[in-house]
Amino acid sequence: MNKSRLEAFSDGLFAVVITIMVLELEAPEEVSLSSLVPLIPIFLSYVLSFVYGAIFWINHHYLLAATRKINSAVLWANLNFLFWLSLIPFFTSWVDENHWAAIPVAAYGVALFMVVLSYRILELVLFRLHDADALIVRILKSGRREKSSMVAFALAVPLAFLQPFVSMLLYIAVAVMWFLPEHGLEQALSKKDICEIK
Repeated sequence: MNKSRLEAFSDGLFAVVITIMVLELEAPEEVSLSSLVPLIPIFLSYVLSFVYGAIFWINHHYLLAATRKINSAVLWANLNFLFWLSLIPFFTSWVDENHWAAIPVAAYGVALFMVVLSYRILELVLFRLHDADALIVRILKSGRREKSSMVAFALAVPLAFLQPFVSMLLYIAVAVMWFLPEHGLEQALSKKDICEIK
């Protein structure tokens, strides 16, 4: 199977998810700068969700760049990942509309947990399809970031009922951890590209 259609479809969905999120931002009717102040939490939620969209787009790009073969199981695992990712605008909007209330903040954490879990499932399906010495298997097999993220989200969800703001800080901390793609994978792919150019 050719992976180009998988990449194109995934990129299209990433673009739609980010576009839907920005459409949720409503400009105030007043023209004063003070009218923007109540929108700061909404804007911060949007920024966080945009960053998560960007993070997963970048990591997904590197994951597929290192992928040498796909099958129907990969297609379904990828669709599962994209399904959970597509729910992020809904939960972002719910958090915004309710001013970071406990239940929406907890639900946002559940959605993020499912995005990371489904991403990990996609990785595991790809690992089964590749040899043990394949680049993605060697570099991503441990899944340290994915496991750490799921633990953080699992802690943040119940914490949201006590301190929603602290849960949001945990979501930010996880985003920081994912901000750069897996260094070894990026480095290996860069070397490979240089070799192919030569």
